[in-house]
Amino acid sequence: MEQKNINRTSLFWASCMSLLVTSLSFGIRAGILNRLGIEFSLNAQQLGTIAATAFWGFPLAVVIGGFVVDIIGMKRLLVIAFLFHLLGIGLTVFANGYWSLFISTLLIGIANGTVEAACNPLVATIYSENKTTKLNHFHLWFPGGIVIGTLIVMLFDKMGLGWQVQVATMFLPTLAYGYLFLKLDFPVTERVASGVSTGDMYKAVLTPLFIFMFICMFGTAITELFTNQWVGLLLSKATSNSLLLLTITTGIMVIGRGFAEPIVHRFSPAGVLLASATLAALGLYMMSTVNGNMLLVAALLFGIGVCYFWPTMLGFVSENIPKSGAVGMNLMGGAGMFAVSVYTAFMGGVYDNIISKNLPSGADLKAYQAAAAGSTEATAFANAQLVAGPEVIRTTLVIPIVLVVAFTGLVIYMRGRKKAQAPATA
Repeated sequence: MEQKNINRTSLFWASCMSLLVTSLSFGIRAGILNRLGIEFSLNAQQLGTIAATAFWGFPLAVVIGGFVVDIIGMKRLLVIAFLFHLLGIGLTVFANGYWSLFISTLLIGIANGTVEAACNPLVATIYSENKTTKLNHFHLWFPGGIVIGTLIVMLFDKMGLGWQVQVATMFLPTLAYGYLFLKLDFPVTERVASGVSTGDMYKAVLTPLFIFMFICMFGTAITELFTNQWVGLLLSKATSNSLLLLTITTGIMVIGRGFAEPIVHRFSPAGVLLASATLAALGLYMMSTVNGNMLLVAALLFGIGVCYFWPTMLGFVSENIPKSGAVGMNLMGGAGMFAVSVYTAFMGGVYDNIISKNLPSGADLKAYQAAAAGSTEATAFANAQLVAGPEVIRTTLVIPIVLVVAFTGLVIYMRGRKKAQAPATA
């Protein structure tokens, strides 16, 4: 549905630039998370809460945005995202402790959610004939930005530049997408253009298929985003290349999403989701059990597994429950990010508890964390981390195993529905 006087190519690339800012915030934060803990004397639970605030702000913004995008338009939403990104990045650069990091990360999360609230329905509208493929192409900029973010961290570390400078690099793509969106004309959403009533849209999100996909979104989002956000910290003592694991995972996601079209058309969205859950489970299992260079193989398998999760979940809903409109897509995104926020905060506490259990009886966790390198306390803390990281990953492994069962059922259901509809379309 290419609406009149709309330059869909320019709108698509401006959308990709805005998603790049979102993903840079994840990649750079993942790279500096451990450093923030040391500099501001934060334990894993506090770091988990700070990381989780990005996921709290996201569902808040994406759900509210989903309800108002048809009313105020996609362009106004993206101007709001631009302003929140500027404020959140600025406050992060000048953060001086737990609460300033908490508030600035929350603002960036709100900006990130607002970007998705506007851009997911925008891409589905301007490419209504090829939604799942174009959503995969759009969302390749999420892992792409994480790769760029982690490379920025590694490069700037070698140059001796601090984490504040690394965060400040996000100003450049933010100013770029703000400028692009301000000068472009926007279409109305596909739901509005198609004449689907608001009542029909709300009925669509109450159907059993939508509710099933909504629940599955919890699992796909946690599997992908929690692991990618925390893998550097969880496996920092198991390998000297923990940040490289994230780079490999997200790098393979960029390549996979770039070649999504033949895969999605060959196997169907439901089949792609089943294969993804299977490979993600295998990758997580390997991460929790192997060491050394085999961890790089585990990261590769995991990256292939989670590659198509997010965009294919959105594309499936948009294609198979089209009346759900922008609300449906944004409820899915909000569900995923909310689940990740809860899980991340919870697992930060679990990680601390596992470490405490593996330290000498009565040991002060903060004192051991802050101990000087080479001391007995620092060695004990590192050994405890070596146990805790894989254990957290093993706990998370349960989620993609459940998804394998769920998506097997989805494949069977969609094949049955296709056969049932065949006589009517013959």
